[in-house]
Amino acid sequence: MTPTLIYHVTASLDGYIARPDGRLDWFDTPRQPDEEYSFQYFYAGIDALLMGRGTYEALLKRGGPWPYPGKPCVVLTRLELPRAGDEVQLTHCTPAQAVGALREAGFQRIWLVGGSLLAGSCYTAGLIDEVVINLVPHLLGAGIPLLATGMERSLTLSEQRPFTSGMVQLHYQVKKQASQLTQIPTPRSTAA
Repeated sequence: MTPTLIYHVTASLDGYIARPDGRLDWFDTPRQPDEEYSFQYFYAGIDALLMGRGTYEALLKRGGPWPYPGKPCVVLTRLELPRAGDEVQLTHCTPAQAVGALREAGFQRIWLVGGSLLAGSCYTAGLIDEVVINLVPHLLGAGIPLLATGMERSLTLSEQRPFTSGMVQLHYQVKKQASQLTQIPTPRSTAA
């Protein structure tokens, strides 16, 4: 099995993952039973998590128990932050180094939890293999985009699933960019 980095995220129909100020109140309601089953199935198949500092700090602000128990979680940060649990590792490295270390440690399915900056960096670096978007039937009009940065790349739809709440889950495979060789034209000879 090839190690896989999966960007599994919830977004508004217009492509935002949070309000401009980072609030998530627009989708922060209890999951319907079919959504909960789908998430638990996904989570059971994940070996490790990769998270950005902003997402981690938002989870710390919420309080309560660590929401991702039983899985190693690497948080990319330059700051000294409290550890939410034994499975949380705070580190300062590039996304490629973090993904490489997780893969080297034998983790096969890594969930890129967020956020937008980290996802954009991973996407631009060609690290993301799958994108799973939970589209909530809500238009925010403005906010934090799905990817803060990125480049054009094609995706292949592998699965789509509607839920009773009106949310739709789209599961894509990221097409890997083949290195393109540039054809150098043959010089023309001119007769003098």
